[in-house]
Amino acid sequence: MTNLNVIIFITFAGNKSFFMKKIAILSTLFIGALAWAQGIKFEEGNFASILAKAKKENKLVFIDAYASWCGPCKLMVKNIFPLKNVGDYYNSHFINAKIDMEKGEGIDLAKKYNVKAFPTYLFIDGNGEAVHRTLGYVEEKDFIQFAKDAEDPNKKLTSLKQQFENGEKEPAFLKNLAELTIYNDSEFAGKVLNRYFQVKPTMEEEDAQLLIAGTSTTESPLYKIFQDKKTEIFKFYPEDKYAKIDQSIKINTISKKAYNSETKTWNDPYFLAEIQKLMSKEDAEKLLKKLKANRALKNKDIPLYEKLTLELYKDYSKASSAELNSIAWNFFENISNKTSLQQAVAWGEESVKKDQNFANTDTLANLYNKVGDKKNAKIWAEKSIELAKSSGQDSSDTEKLLKSL
Repeated sequence: MTNLNVIIFITFAGNKSFFMKKIAILSTLFIGALAWAQGIKFEEGNFASILAKAKKENKLVFIDAYASWCGPCKLMVKNIFPLKNVGDYYNSHFINAKIDMEKGEGIDLAKKYNVKAFPTYLFIDGNGEAVHRTLGYVEEKDFIQFAKDAEDPNKKLTSLKQQFENGEKEPAFLKNLAELTIYNDSEFAGKVLNRYFQVKPTMEEEDAQLLIAGTSTTESPLYKIFQDKKTEIFKFYPEDKYAKIDQSIKINTISKKAYNSETKTWNDPYFLAEIQKLMSKEDAEKLLKKLKANRALKNKDIPLYEKLTLELYKDYSKASSAELNSIAWNFFENISNKTSLQQAVAWGEESVKKDQNFANTDTLANLYNKVGDKKNAKIWAEKSIELAKSSGQDSSDTEKLLKSL
């Protein structure tokens, strides 16, 4: 038997509640109005018109391929896109576009360019061919260097792939190519890592992390490497941790097969039958409900998300501080029903009780404010700012809340 505290590898790099501000791993910058004016200027219009302009000006198109729910996408908008150095380079060298990959023409573009994680950054030539790409939160210096690489014929992804096909075996080259392709072309990345581990037989922790991060399903070519390198991975991950990761990969495989993204429906019998090979019936049913709730939030089916989450966390005594903070924040952002918000306040209070930090105290302050309790909102906003400053985190949003009280 197992509990539900497993790592489920979702194919999206952006998890809203994890990345936005709830688990702080990044320092953020205050960007004033002038900085916004100096940042990347994104073109209006459809993709065809943007492509035509790029071809006319003999430039590449830079696409910020994002999703509305994606936390790292929002951090890039807040921290990186507005910077003067970034704007100076991107505005002078590219035609820039922001496209939501889950709306309008973005849906077809996501399929065409194999966008499976957010944010993905694409460089497209005037003929519509993707010549370079990467993904995730990228700091200023690396973001500019990445753009320079897109213009360097020897560093474009298309050129790198050709070098690989020509037999390049230099370990640093292979590792870089694997990192560039692992989230959007697992089959090719599997070939790259196979060669990488042949020429570099000793696995390092970074190698294990890369392999695990890219292995999302048992059907991925990377999964065989994950199995073959099991003994070496044990050097960095204990056997029980490896087993949990392996189980998570299997769960994700079953989940992907059980969910039909076209009809937005779940095959409950299939999911439950397969998952019960890994855990108890009770845990399988609970996991399915959690996955349905997460999918409902992603699909903006807020009533369903609200209903399922309230059912799941009716008894929240065993939920972790981070888990409670995540659902409390989601309710703050998406729910208007006052009774449900009061339940979210209870989750927030329990989260703070279990592990007080600047993120969950901020959540609690916002929730108190939303239900009209200004006194407690002020108390917890002040506490959050104090904790943020003591840990070197950004408290600008909480300071704005405090000033409004």
